[in-house]
Amino acid sequence: MSWEVDWLKNRARITPNRIAVVDGDTKECWNYTQLNDRAEHLAAYFLSLGIQKGDRIVLVSPNHISYFDIYFACEKIGAIFVPLNWRLSNTEIQYIIRDCTPSLIAYHSEVKELIENIVAFPTINVDSHNYEQYLHSEKEIKLVNSIHKDDPLAIIYTGGTTGKPKGVVLTHQSIFCNSTNTILSWNINRDDSTLTVLPMFHTGGLFSLTMPLLQIGGKVVFTSKFDPEKTVALLNEELCTIVLLVPTMHHMVIETNGFQHSEFPSMHTFLSGGAPCSHSIYQAYKQKGLTFKEGYGLTEAGPNNFYIDPSDVPNKLGSVGKPMLFNEALLIKEDGTEAAPDEVGELLIKGYHVFDHYWNNPEQTKATKIKGWLLTGDLAKKDKDGYFYIVGRMKDMIITGGENVYPLEVEQTIAENTHVSEVAVIGVRHDKWGEMVVAYVVLKKNAISENELRIYCQQKLGSYKVPKKFIFVDELPKTHVGKIDKKQLVKLEIFNLDNL
Repeated sequence: MSWEVDWLKNRARITPNRIAVVDGDTKECWNYTQLNDRAEHLAAYFLSLGIQKGDRIVLVSPNHISYFDIYFACEKIGAIFVPLNWRLSNTEIQYIIRDCTPSLIAYHSEVKELIENIVAFPTINVDSHNYEQYLHSEKEIKLVNSIHKDDPLAIIYTGGTTGKPKGVVLTHQSIFCNSTNTILSWNINRDDSTLTVLPMFHTGGLFSLTMPLLQIGGKVVFTSKFDPEKTVALLNEELCTIVLLVPTMHHMVIETNGFQHSEFPSMHTFLSGGAPCSHSIYQAYKQKGLTFKEGYGLTEAGPNNFYIDPSDVPNKLGSVGKPMLFNEALLIKEDGTEAAPDEVGELLIKGYHVFDHYWNNPEQTKATKIKGWLLTGDLAKKDKDGYFYIVGRMKDMIITGGENVYPLEVEQTIAENTHVSEVAVIGVRHDKWGEMVVAYVVLKKNAISENELRIYCQQKLGSYKVPKKFIFVDELPKTHVGKIDKKQLVKLEIFNLDNL
């Protein structure tokens, strides 16, 4: 089946003068006609370089207008957009580039050093005068009529939590279906506006709200870097209605002076994704009368898979809701049977939005997709009313003395203590217990002792769930999208296990 719908071109025809994208740093803005023209001119330039359908175009840049230019240019000519995490090391970047073998590497001057030693591929500087000239070329674009719905449109590389980064191949269909499903399930319309502070090399930054908002004719404001005070200011200045942040970002936002003194009159929804949220964040938004809720996604299934009505949030605290309009979800226990209500199982997802395959990795693809279902590797449970709750990653589950401990439950309990700013719970190998529960804690100004925190947990948790050790740290390591990096915590080993 051919995929001949150039939806950006059609959107520019329907709403040519509506503002599409705003650079929150410079205040420069582009309407839909201008956004489409930039993409068409750049597509023509790519064709003049000999770039063909299926060729990869890499982008290494902080959030920048070139994300939109290159993504939509690729969509028009059948090339594959490959945005890379600019916070990676040179070695990691070079591994990914060798894996995807691009025909062109686009980069921003701020991160030029990441690709300076890569000489095998042509490059283009997206913040140069030459790049601007390409966007105003008079060359005609020769449309590719043989693009199919199953053709790749983007490769998003995962963080490599289980080894080397994996290239997740997303097709024209999977991206389009995720956007359409989001628009219809979440009731997004052309009057909505979002602020994209999540990096657009990540599925959450590029596909959660950015593409759905553009598809429906809304407005997308982006910034190159996350700053909590600036985020609050931009949400109000740009009259944003909906925003997605990861829990760490929400934690920083609710502590700003701007948050304390703003009523956010234009905002109807604050969303969280990337990791489950502590109940203290829910409470901070509730106290201001603001709607806050959680979502769930992953690179392989797109960032949006569930919907919960704001009116249900108070009675279903911590739930991501029910599967959206055009996808299914299933929970499977270790024995392969379906989990009963309130039983924990691995979350499986099915739908046209699911990724096609891992780039150059058929073995991992076969292990991850079975009979149309995506095995997410995440643990979840479903209550009797059909609402889903994410429990944590299968690999994060701690087995101590034969008992299963889900770190999220322990983290949420500790986070509710008024002296705690942030917390992460991990399992550490132990000769006696198999694994022991260890909590890394960032305290607020008011101190609390390890013994006091242990007594607090003993009052709220089963004894086997109470951390054997509390480690107080100034800050927790974070991943490139602001999530707590538990891999780094495991490597710290700053205490002697044999003495415990």
